[in-house]
Amino acid sequence: MNFWHKLPKPFFILAPMANVTDAAFRRIIAKYGRPDVFYTEFVSADGLCSIGKDNLLIDLKYSSAERPIVAQLFGSNPEKMREAAALIQELGFDGLDINMGCPDKNVMKQKAGAALIKQPDVARALIRAAKAGAPKLPISVKTRLGDTKNDLGNWLPVLLEEKPAAIIIHARTRKEMSKVPAHWDAVKQAVDLARGSGVLIIGNGDVSDLDDAREKIKQSGCDGVMLGRAIFGNPWLFKKKVPAVKDKLKVMLEHTKLFDKLLGKSKSFHIMRKHYKAYANGFDGAKDLRIKLMTTENVSDVETIVKNYAKHLH
Repeated sequence: MNFWHKLPKPFFILAPMANVTDAAFRRIIAKYGRPDVFYTEFVSADGLCSIGKDNLLIDLKYSSAERPIVAQLFGSNPEKMREAAALIQELGFDGLDINMGCPDKNVMKQKAGAALIKQPDVARALIRAAKAGAPKLPISVKTRLGDTKNDLGNWLPVLLEEKPAAIIIHARTRKEMSKVPAHWDAVKQAVDLARGSGVLIIGNGDVSDLDDAREKIKQSGCDGVMLGRAIFGNPWLFKKKVPAVKDKLKVMLEHTKLFDKLLGKSKSFHIMRKHYKAYANGFDGAKDLRIKLMTTENVSDVETIVKNYAKHLH
């Protein structure tokens, strides 16, 4: 049942990013340059056990083109994690990941995400609960080097004892957020600590493209790499294709229509603006196009602007 061990090595994963790697963007990526593994945006385990559950299920929408796909949950209540894990298994996901690295204040207030680094007993209980709730799914963990300093020597063995299928190491501490360069030497340290455990170690942080990912794998010895911010405006990232401007515009419009169709009733159209910033970049007239796109409120606005720009291209 464990897809992780069937992956070709090295393998490449799409990182979970809130309000970025939603159902619409993942489908676009699946079509134009799929990674070896997809992740959903992270979802609250507590929320999935509450009356507001239906509002969160939109974040767990996926298509068969995205397999293998891992649902990422966050929380600090083992009983709720067990219940939510059972739902993830029922929804047909290929794996479940527990977020133990998010430094967001609202997540930390719930003693979840990176707050778990200082609660090793709770972290262990959450992995056990997820395994109990979803016995058919491989459980993985995404975490960081430590809270305020690199504490992998203490923190990683805690996770390894629970034998998750994989551990993704974001090579920064909670305190560093994304403000400093990622410490890839620490990924090598994690690989050494995990040697012989059978647990896959995946590196994450400051990876610009697949060539960079391969270089970092060579340096650290990790099994695979998770890429995040490099996907912005570049659904071709995992295919190593450099798109023409007309392709960028065509796919941006396709992405917009898909967002409207799949998520338009439940999410703000303004979410698309961060994508426009990235799509409209690095070519003649991109700045003016970007300024116009940042004022759009619906699909037809975007369509009009793109058509006008396309005429100017010709």
